[in-house]
Amino acid sequence: MALSSSAVQGWTDRIQAMVKPRRFEHVMRVADLARDIARSNGLNPALAYLAGVLHDVARDLPDSELLRLAPPECPIDQRHPLALHGRAGRTLLERWGFPNDTLPERTVLEAVEDHTTGPREGNSISACVYIADVSEPGRGVNADIRELALSDLHAALKRAIVSKVTYLQGRGIEVHPRTLATFHSLR
Repeated sequence: MALSSSAVQGWTDRIQAMVKPRRFEHVMRVADLARDIARSNGLNPALAYLAGVLHDVARDLPDSELLRLAPPECPIDQRHPLALHGRAGRTLLERWGFPNDTLPERTVLEAVEDHTTGPREGNSISACVYIADVSEPGRGVNADIRELALSDLHAALKRAIVSKVTYLQGRGIEVHPRTLATFHSLR
């Protein structure tokens, strides 16, 4: 994928217009960290950066819009529409004409879709974005995962998924089936 810097800036501007200012700050921290994680693991840093920029495009949409863009696949989606913002984001980007003709482009779209539930097997860019999203410095948590990701992507992903599942289960919150599938695939 060879998006020019002006094309990436165009997508960045579009995302900034879609989200609240604090969310945009988070988006840019995720993009920067995803790029750094990708670079340190021998992956394409430009793809990881772009996926990080795009990951929360639908995050500030109302529940009704999330449900419209990403019809529920399971009862958890219906009860917790915010869990749909990854899939809704992918749908929105495709409708806006984000290219999906090549593997790198589809990799970016998968990273956007999967950042809420966990990356599908074989998508290392998605893993970079997922880890960056849960560990970016502005969150004030998971610094250990962030540091580990710079040297061992797989171990960091496993720790991030275990952390999320443990956190949710410890609070009696339902865990999305996609997250559980990723959790079990990493064991």
